[in-house]
Amino acid sequence: MRVKVDQDLCIGCGLCIDTCPAVFTWNEAEKATASQDPVPPEEEDPCREAMEGCPTQAITEA
Repeated sequence: MRVKVDQDLCIGCGLCIDTCPAVFTWNEAEKATASQDPVPPEEEDPCREAMEGCPTQAITEA
């Protein structure tokens, strides 16, 4: 599983980072970014939860 964060849609709320800190982190623009590529198998469920919880739907499978 691979994910990407659309920087134009990300509002920097941090929900994905709180939900799945092993995969998502802040970038220099203070927006979320995926730091694991591919997502480790043990992080796929929390990663999907972060995707579903994103208020702007900025996270998608790549």
